Amino acid sequence: MPETAAPVVTVATAPVDRVADLVRAGRVVDALSALTRLRGSGLAPRDGVRAALAAVECRLARGDLGDVVALGDRLETYAAVGSPVDAAEADVAAFALHARGEVAAALSEVDLALERFTAAGDVLAALDPPAEVRLQHVLEVPWRAGAALALVRTGRFREGADLAREHLAVAEASGSPYAVASALRTLATADSGAHRTALLRRARATLAAAGFRAERLAAQLDTDLAGLLLLAPGTEDPQEALALLRGAEAYAGRQELWPLRGRVRRLLDRLGETPHRVQSEALAALTASERRVAALAADGLTNRQIAAELVVTVKAVEWHLSRVYRKLGITSRTRLAATLGAPA
Repeated sequence: MPETAAPVVTVATAPVDRVADLVRAGRVVDALSALTRLRGSGLAPRDGVRAALAAVECRLARGDLGDVVALGDRLETYAAVGSPVDAAEADVAAFALHARGEVAAALSEVDLALERFTAAGDVLAALDPPAEVRLQHVLEVPWRAGAALALVRTGRFREGADLAREHLAVAEASGSPYAVASALRTLATADSGAHRTALLRRARATLAAAGFRAERLAAQLDTDLAGLLLLAPGTEDPQEALALLRGAEAYAGRQELWPLRGRVRRLLDRLGETPHRVQSEALAALTASERRVAALAADGLTNRQIAAELVVTVKAVEWHLSRVYRKLGITSRTRLAATLGAPA
């Protein structure tokens, strides 16, 4: 890899871990805002591709395919490696290959996605085992999950399910509730067995038992589970599916995750239920700062906690909230969460 290559994403090194934490917590709007605010500070290639991978995940969640393709193109140089000479260079290649695999999968270039995910695994396999365990533990290169889903999409169902089980074993060894719940979701997607519902319930229970805040993953699990419940309306309570969908719908609306909201809407249609609508015009009237403050307040943070999170004064938070209430036509924060995710 050329030593003179420019960083993929210019953000300060220290906050990259924070961005990754925001992504795992499901705070997509905040993660994108953090990347935007921090743009302009240089960093090493490894942290650049980590930030790019986070941006790819957020943009895919928002349905911004144009931005995703551009990010993937910028990662090409970092993914084109022969024999990495050290762990740091291997890290860069693995992150870049995995991100480009996600881009290819989003564009339905399934064979190319499988090739890139597998290549990321090959790079990691060339390292000492502790290095791969470390990467898997921080959840940033789950190449087996991507490859398993790509195999299923190419019709290689047994291979996909086997790799999904291998991924689950790695996740369980990591001790991370998020990794385990995500791996269980991958297995439920890759495996065609009748126990898929049980896998999703186990994933939801894993997050709940650990008290781990992962709103996007939880909403994805709820939507997947609701879909399976609707496949067997004679044996399952449709009210459970409806409750799951309403929760996922509200979250997706707050974070502006239109692909997820689209899935939820289609399932609600099957139930004969009318989807809730986000107050698009009112939300569009909010500034970026107002959206950030409103989202944190809707998540239950106090004004002081919001101020600490955004590094502003409490008075600034109060001022932003007063403008948010006026624009949304509400009088207090007690209506804020419902207003951001439900109809007027």
